[in-house]
Amino acid sequence: MSSSRLWIKAGLLVAIVSGVVLPVTGYGEILAGGDATAVQVAQAATVQEPAGYRMDAYRVPVPATLAGGAVVSTDRARALIEAGEVVLVDVQFRARKPKNLTAGSIWRLRHRYNISGSAWLANTGTGAPAEPMERYFRDNLARLSQGDKARAMLFYCQAKCWMSWNAAKRAISYGYSRVYWYPEGTDGWTAAGLPTETSEPVPPPDGF
Repeated sequence: MSSSRLWIKAGLLVAIVSGVVLPVTGYGEILAGGDATAVQVAQAATVQEPAGYRMDAYRVPVPATLAGGAVVSTDRARALIEAGEVVLVDVQFRARKPKNLTAGSIWRLRHRYNISGSAWLANTGTGAPAEPMERYFRDNLARLSQGDKARAMLFYCQAKCWMSWNAAKRAISYGYSRVYWYPEGTDGWTAAGLPTETSEPVPPPDGF
């Protein structure tokens, strides 16, 4: 898939696709120089960033922008990772074992394969996390960044998933100044033939 680049030019958000400058309307400021795929650019005309967080229906098309952060393509994410420039944060949802399973029922969790070196902070990309989960998210970001809010952080989950957008937006609200959002997530990563590894989430708070 071809890649595109988003820029702020003369106060207008534009996308450069194969050398052609296309206006993208309906968006606020982004960190100029972020990447997006051509498909994401096409979605930009209809999928706008909400003022707050996405609160439900997370597995639907996402915006091509993130106010205050940079949107990166698979190629750009790979370059950042190979340069050792970013902390990788996977926020993929993980189902909890139902409490009302009938006797004899078998519960199997699906394995999560993510980008090597990632910290999996499962279920932290919801729109309104419970206080223990938000504290878990905030505390783990502080740990992973070693308390440096200028440390580059890259957030992802799967393609067409608002949870990584929510998580990246929340990190920006905490004061992290170099936030990258990789909207293609592990779907885009594996489609490019790049390796993944099995992962377990960082232990969540009790009851979560």
